[in-house]
Amino acid sequence: MRKILKIVHIASEVAPFSKTGGLGDVARSLPKSLSRLGHDVCLITPLYTKSINKTEYKLKLIFSNVKLRLNSDETIIVNYWQGQLLENLPVYFIECGKYFSKHKALYGASNENARFLVFDVAALKLLSLLKFEADIIHCHDWHTGLIPYYLKHDFRYSKTLKNAKTVFTIHNLVFQFGHNWWEVPAAEKDYGRGPIPHLDDPRLERINFAKRAILSADIINTVSEQYRSEIMTKKFGQDLHQILRNRSDRLFGIVNGIDYYAYNPEKDQTLSNNFSWRNLSGKTENKFHLQKFFGLPIGRNIPVISMTSRITFQKGFELMLKILPDLLNLEVQLIIIGTGDKKYISELRKFARKFPKKLVVIPSHKANQQYETQVYAGSDLLLLPSNHEPCGINQLIAMRYGCVPIVREIGGLYDTVEDYNPATGRGNGFTFKREDPADLFRAIIRALENYRNRSAWTKLVQRVMKQSNSWEIPAKKYIQLYRRVKHL
Repeated sequence: MRKILKIVHIASEVAPFSKTGGLGDVARSLPKSLSRLGHDVCLITPLYTKSINKTEYKLKLIFSNVKLRLNSDETIIVNYWQGQLLENLPVYFIECGKYFSKHKALYGASNENARFLVFDVAALKLLSLLKFEADIIHCHDWHTGLIPYYLKHDFRYSKTLKNAKTVFTIHNLVFQFGHNWWEVPAAEKDYGRGPIPHLDDPRLERINFAKRAILSADIINTVSEQYRSEIMTKKFGQDLHQILRNRSDRLFGIVNGIDYYAYNPEKDQTLSNNFSWRNLSGKTENKFHLQKFFGLPIGRNIPVISMTSRITFQKGFELMLKILPDLLNLEVQLIIIGTGDKKYISELRKFARKFPKKLVVIPSHKANQQYETQVYAGSDLLLLPSNHEPCGINQLIAMRYGCVPIVREIGGLYDTVEDYNPATGRGNGFTFKREDPADLFRAIIRALENYRNRSAWTKLVQRVMKQSNSWEIPAKKYIQLYRRVKHL
């Protein structure tokens, strides 16, 4: 019998308690899948007191007024609370009024690095208090990037953590610390080796958490195999490609999954009608409901295209705006939900005023979370023409709800969406290669042309709904990775 592993996941957000994007989904779903495989799993995340209701989630205080030593001169007081995701899957929350209680937004503070330095030290302290002798400490994205570094330095003599191995997951290499890495002058960049400045030292806000994690972690992984290859190139490496190449023997890629318990069109209570791949009539009813809800003309044969991502350059909105006039001259309806860059949102709203019966723009993160599965259930197509995409969760959820993706062949989109060939019936979406508006428009046209063939389209929708994008296979791959790192 294989040994049960003791695994702790540490992340800046964990759905349903806190979420701004795919990170929150992964930090919830992967630990749940690992727990279901029989391993001893827990999570640690900040307690954002303005957005996480302690009463609603039945959190209980387990350690109060704990003095946290950050370095030889500085200490800070924190509290620790406990909730749960599943039975035997505890979630621990770090409460620190100074750093996680001032704003409702999870991110965007001027002292972002200081906030997550405190979080990282507090997470390691908690493991000592719990006497949780972890086999694996799985650190998610830059916010947790100092943990591998600290385990090699300040916490190297910890009795509880002496056998722990670290896995650092890069969810998006653009984000390396609490500020834009490209705005730091070359002479002031963190080279990842020196001591960590104190909280009141302005140099702290230039410490590169992701770089230090890449240099110190026992294993580094990304959220798709293609993205693993891309980040070792100058084009996609975000100025860290060389150190990633140097550690390529410890760099792996595992495609994300989605929680099939949380995303299930047969049981989703937010839908107007439940449905499955065996009976798609409910999907048609969801389409009518969606069109009516957003004030669009109701029609079964009008293709509905949705975009449910951040409205940013990364998600392809520069390309999108270039083709939008031509796209809106076609018989389509387009629903765009998500917060992001004000200049893109302003342009999209201008088009929405000009084409009120074809384009709906809702720049709201809350609306995205609230209507996400309803939009997928009622849409025919999902559009995600990303400039770069580490993995992408949206296309996986959309396919679960019978919404066919149109994506650029990049990162995890390349790994999860195969171009549809009507001659052979192979494929599960429509793809394009170059960052070019003409290529994007051709992919959309191909999708719309195939949509008109109702019989073939029904089979395509059934295929994307039947394919497995659950966490079952990725979770087993992570267990293999954990066992591998234990023998390094």
